[in-house]
Amino acid sequence: MRKAQGLLVLLLGITLLGCSGQFWGGAGAGALGAGAGYEIQAERQMKLLDEELKNGKINQQEYNIRKDQIQRGSLLK
Repeated sequence: MRKAQGLLVLLLGITLLGCSGQFWGGAGAGALGAGAGYEIQAERQMKLLDEELKNGKINQQEYNIRKDQIQRGSLLK
């Protein structure tokens, strides 16, 4: 959760810098916004995965495989 919050704060800062009409500021803010959205989705997937393990829907081996898949796609490992 802290990673996602950090990305959102960083995104807000870059967005404010990008408001001066500079192309690169706006492009950077857009890229960070997309990255932040992806990280939030990865965090949600991990929470669901933890719940599935806790509820016995999947075993530890399946958990480890899916966790690795989520982390490989993450920007912030």
